[in-house]
Amino acid sequence: MSMNPKRRMAVVVAVAAAIIAANHARRQSPEPEAAAQGQVSAQAQVAVKPAPPRTWQLGKLTLTACNLGQPNSGLSAAAWCGSLEVPENRSEPQGRKIALKLAVLRSSAQVAKPDMLAFLAGGPGQAATDYAGQIGAMLDPLRAHRDILLVDQRGVGGSNALDCKADDKADANDDGGFDPDKLRAAAAACLKQVQSHADPRYYTTTDAVEDLEDVRRALAVPQFDLVGVSYGTRVAQQYTMRHPDAVRSVVLDSTVPNSVVLGEDFARNLEDALKDQFARCESDAACKQRFGNPYQTLIQLRDALRANPHPVSFRDPQSYQTVQRVLSDDSLVSVVRMFAYSPVTAALLPLSIDAAAHGDVGPLLGQAKLLTVDMADLAGNGMSYSIICSEDADLLTARPEDANTLLGTHMVDGYKAICSAWPKGTRPADFHRPLVTDKPVLLLTGQYDPVTPPRYADEVAKSLANARVLLFKGQGHSVMAAGCGPQLVQHFVEQLDPKTMDASCLDRLQPTPFFIDFNGATP
Repeated sequence: MSMNPKRRMAVVVAVAAAIIAANHARRQSPEPEAAAQGQVSAQAQVAVKPAPPRTWQLGKLTLTACNLGQPNSGLSAAAWCGSLEVPENRSEPQGRKIALKLAVLRSSAQVAKPDMLAFLAGGPGQAATDYAGQIGAMLDPLRAHRDILLVDQRGVGGSNALDCKADDKADANDDGGFDPDKLRAAAAACLKQVQSHADPRYYTTTDAVEDLEDVRRALAVPQFDLVGVSYGTRVAQQYTMRHPDAVRSVVLDSTVPNSVVLGEDFARNLEDALKDQFARCESDAACKQRFGNPYQTLIQLRDALRANPHPVSFRDPQSYQTVQRVLSDDSLVSVVRMFAYSPVTAALLPLSIDAAAHGDVGPLLGQAKLLTVDMADLAGNGMSYSIICSEDADLLTARPEDANTLLGTHMVDGYKAICSAWPKGTRPADFHRPLVTDKPVLLLTGQYDPVTPPRYADEVAKSLANARVLLFKGQGHSVMAAGCGPQLVQHFVEQLDPKTMDASCLDRLQPTPFFIDFNGATP
């Protein structure tokens, strides 16, 4: 039977103490045996001392060896962790300080390249260090020569998070239908929670950009190779505008143009992506025969739920317990929108919609339960409110042409409701101007992206002198890991030749075939 580690250590210490006492009693008549006992005592004392943590001095910061786990997963990654203190309000440097959590995935090279790759996470609301394992795997080709920096943006993860705890008294059967008053009240309740340790006015993209520059200086990194995904592409563009000399290259995956008002055309983007996806089904004989017109079925199901939201039961795919919730038109659209992000889940949409239309909501809501695990942290994150309310909300306008789309004007109306209760920071006058630079920029975009469509990447590229857009056929949102994406990013960062690089390997990418039944697609 193995001994408890604490008990084993206590025994070792007790033995050492006994030996020391015996040795002291024999000092008047030293013998060889006593000398040997003294050696044992010294060895025992050394054995119980914990090994000092491994450290790495990088610039002004001392990083410590750490292991970063991924929430709701068994994945983890070895890294070097540290923190940097910065002022919350930069106009008052002597005021409250906040600590930024950062980590470095160290290169396998004996001497890494001086430029460091900085990964900028999406959301807004994702903590980069939470996904160290996935990021390390995706960018593994680049680690052969470069270190990878992960910084939790202020307001998330380990950087003074603006997290809001859900109300345990909330009705579990609430259908999640659109209610501006509930959104406003939830934002006000969240504000009360975060005000004890943060002023939400200072958790904007502009603040985060200056934090990143402070980290670069502290680490003594001459230049960054920026890699931004989704919202992280906005951070990358703003950083390049403010600190051009600190940037060597930029990769934008699922690009958000500076000029776009976040949320304003989300309804159009989802509509376009779904119609394009479902057109594939109608052009495929087996899919069309099995499901007919999936978009039409979806609209009919939405209208039925709008007229009659009702409780449904399904088996939780994690606990295997039967659970119940109210299914409404809004909850249906939210689930469908999540499915559209990934080509794998999008391939399940016609089947899942058809099953739900015939009374079996398990496939749709069961998969949604898995998808919402990773989305849960974003839903109650005050940092995302600070970003949108400070940078976009005052420019949002509900468009009449969106009224009959799946999302309708709920995104715009919802943001306005939230921001009526949330403090707003300042926005630079040129914040929404396009990025103009001759830095090498590689833009990656998914053909069926439901939130940052290919036209966004094309728009950003218009003002870039040394850039190229790569279309990932059949893919959705966040495409860098698909196919030969990691190898193309590696080549770009190493060679800085976006216009001439060979990207023909992307021709092999294909959309995931639609599932005809739960055994998969047709042969």
